[in-house]
Amino acid sequence: MRRMIVIAIAAMLAPAFGQSAGQTGAGTATPPAARAVPAKPAVAASTPESRSAAALALSHEPTFDEGTAQRIREAALSYSDLAVRGGWPLVPAEAKFAVGVTGPHDELLRQRLIVSDDLAADKAFGPFDELVAEAVKRFQVRHGLAATATVTPRTLAALNVPVQKRIRQLEASLERIENMNFQFGQRYVVVNLPAAFAEAVENDKVVRRYRVIVGKTEKPSPTLTAEITSVNLNPTWTVPSSIAKTEISAHMRKDPGYLARMHMDLLDAHDNPIDPHSVDWSGTRTPNFTVRQQNGAWNALGAVKIDMPNPYSVYMHDTNQRNLFSDDYRFDSHGCSRVDNVRDLATWLLQEENPKWTRAAIDAAIATGQREDIALPKKVPVAWIYLTAWMTRDQTIQFRNDIYDQDEQLLEATAEEAAFFSQSGNHPLTAHLAQ
Repeated sequence: MRRMIVIAIAAMLAPAFGQSAGQTGAGTATPPAARAVPAKPAVAASTPESRSAAALALSHEPTFDEGTAQRIREAALSYSDLAVRGGWPLVPAEAKFAVGVTGPHDELLRQRLIVSDDLAADKAFGPFDELVAEAVKRFQVRHGLAATATVTPRTLAALNVPVQKRIRQLEASLERIENMNFQFGQRYVVVNLPAAFAEAVENDKVVRRYRVIVGKTEKPSPTLTAEITSVNLNPTWTVPSSIAKTEISAHMRKDPGYLARMHMDLLDAHDNPIDPHSVDWSGTRTPNFTVRQQNGAWNALGAVKIDMPNPYSVYMHDTNQRNLFSDDYRFDSHGCSRVDNVRDLATWLLQEENPKWTRAAIDAAIATGQREDIALPKKVPVAWIYLTAWMTRDQTIQFRNDIYDQDEQLLEATAEEAAFFSQSGNHPLTAHLAQ
């Protein structure tokens, strides 16, 4: 309910800024969206290490820290004020832009970028030039788009998302953060699912950032808080019963040799082998067996599993399909989080308390092919969060697509409470402003 009050507060405060409804120029309430985002050339993503380094180079500001809720609240107020003043102009779908080519919509694009503070307010006139191209790049970085500095179809679609929708993203993100009970430590790990990135945070700075592959839209990864307890090298994979019942059974009906080809063992409750020909693969009943994939290059978990006990039985791991990390759309798992350059993350997790586990030592242990489970003497907090909108400490406001369509579900679930307070006239306005 408190999220819904944000807009009302901004409407009351708007006159204080000396601006009338309908103005779209940048003002004192316009969020300083991306001034701190450097315009750097793209880094070739040829190796896991360079891909992670490219992401890390953009910012050391954490997505999630103890000040995130307050910053999202401030961003929501700023965007609510923008809405009161008319929001931002729409850029026609047919608009085309190219550096050095004057077009009929160039100044409209400048106005759009000025309103969100991606372009300085004194640059309202002129053709699409290098300055505007850099502003487009800043906008793209803030929205998780490929930083091409050209107005691609996806960029144009993001430019034309109404400010009211951006406010609702901020409201939903704030609702989630305020309901989380996460114990921040000196070192912790965050996976933001809509962004498909993981961050290793140490002393309030991101020291590692990795691309991740998270759950498909039909099998979304859960939000959770947990603790990382161990790193498993050369792990086996125990296939979840849901996958065994559906996908494994379907493969076996078509190809009786599928299990052997995939290096999978069929086991009973006591880990004794079962003859696959003795099993009913019709898929109509819950499996009374376990499917376990042997470790090796074929293993779906790759060479590293990061264990983090939780009610959803999900974890972070390597993969034998590393080419997927080069995709912009990285929602392709059954719920776990596959981590690019996961050996680097494993090294960071282990080295503080167990310095013998250097990257070289981890590589050597994996090369033996033998499973090794390494317990963390000091557990590391981990949070999987669902933020489609947030603001970092450098005042950069970020947005991502609501890939699981959870924002509206959450806001609709709280609408009844908001309506109750609205009808009763018992707004906790004073308490909200005091926060």
